[in-house]
Amino acid sequence: MPKKSESTSPSLENLVEMAKAGNKDALEEVVRQIQDKIYGLALRMLYLPADAEDASQEILIKIITHLDSFQNKSRFLTWAYRIASNHLFNTRKRRAEKMNISFEYFEQVVDKTWSYSKPGDLDEGETRLLVKEVKLICTNAMLLALRREIRLAFIIGEIYGASSQEGAEILDITPDAFRQRLSRGRKQIRDYIAKRCGLVRSDNLCNCAQGIDYFTKAKVLDPHNPLFSTHKCNPPQKELKSHPVHELDDFGRITALFRSHPDYAAPEAFVGIVKQLVDSGRFELLNNH
Repeated sequence: MPKKSESTSPSLENLVEMAKAGNKDALEEVVRQIQDKIYGLALRMLYLPADAEDASQEILIKIITHLDSFQNKSRFLTWAYRIASNHLFNTRKRRAEKMNISFEYFEQVVDKTWSYSKPGDLDEGETRLLVKEVKLICTNAMLLALRREIRLAFIIGEIYGASSQEGAEILDITPDAFRQRLSRGRKQIRDYIAKRCGLVRSDNLCNCAQGIDYFTKAKVLDPHNPLFSTHKCNPPQKELKSHPVHELDDFGRITALFRSHPDYAAPEAFVGIVKQLVDSGRFELLNNH
């Protein structure tokens, strides 16, 4: 007799249908599969992990309490991103956004870091970690210089690689409007970073090692408690093929720079929060109205 084929795990869409039918384990698995993606979007939008956690929790609750409105007209993840993007666009200003960061501000920072040198009291491992932290601080904070609607389009299109059609569906705009927003974001980032950042052009004066001392004294960087470089991350799912950096134009180098960011992992507590919500009966009540 032929061997039975091994059972395969249900797809995300199948898990959603099971959750809509009242399967609590399926609901928890839905949250587990999307929480990192929602958190990653929130972190890039809001910069501070604590604010991203709060926003992600609010978004996930919106998603699970509105599952009945998902009609399989698109991928479930696209639908979830649409809820997340709408929430992040309309939510109140969070702490980092209130700093009103601009590209002019970044130019002033770069001008100041030129007078600093690489700290001499750090060993090689510490220096490598803090150089990575400065890179992530700069590039994540740089996104805050974009208006929210431009920032969303840049993250979804440039960093997550969504097509114009999918990006338009997520943001509830036309594909042409999505392309225009993405183009504006690319241009604003390129106009600043290509003439300043040493990660994109080696002849630029700004480099991450110089930023360690400056950012530490400005209390943007805590060497003992980095925000990003020690953040829990998921391992890369596959090795991405890429051209050598020297073969890329400015746009390609900038894309590669942002896509080289870690795949940040959401707090596992999100699943527990959903479990409490379900056990309290609130999920069933909201999902039926």
